[in-house]
Amino acid sequence: MGLAHRLAAAAAAALLVAGGLGGCSLPGTGSPSSGGGGAEGSVGKASVDNATEPVVKGTFDSPAARGAKVDIAVMGLKVKGRLATLTVRLTPHVPGGEPGRINAYGLNGEHGLGTSLIDPVNLKRYVVVKDSGGKELETDDIFTRMTNDQATPFYFTFAAPPENVKAIDVQIGSWPTFRDVPVQR
Repeated sequence: MGLAHRLAAAAAAALLVAGGLGGCSLPGTGSPSSGGGGAEGSVGKASVDNATEPVVKGTFDSPAARGAKVDIAVMGLKVKGRLATLTVRLTPHVPGGEPGRINAYGLNGEHGLGTSLIDPVNLKRYVVVKDSGGKELETDDIFTRMTNDQATPFYFTFAAPPENVKAIDVQIGSWPTFRDVPVQR
């Protein structure tokens, strides 16, 4: 990183600290007293996707151990701009599962989840997008530790399907495909 970049980063950090200590808000983030769980600015109101009820769910066998099962709950597929975010909750049920040793990779038989969207209208498969560094925009299926019998949220980001696609099929790991998941816009 060059000297100019370091100076710019230091100046930005100083402004953020000064604004935070002074009770000020940055442009477009709303006032600190606005409350309500989101920042309102010139772009709109910021929010967090937090669906409480699954769109569809199922319980499937897992090769992680004898008698192991996994509950998969698709919480939603939400489009924003040119991206779509799939939110899923995985709940492992592994007999004798050691705490901190369960992950989605193991639940899927030592294979990556390879989550994808299948567009039956345009006959396309959407795979998880990558950032400018080549990293897939998804929850890591190996390093995200799961607790036995407790739901763990997973997120996957895709290119958004076209407006004419109202529902899409979701493939997660080696488990059966979830059909006709609604596309929220």
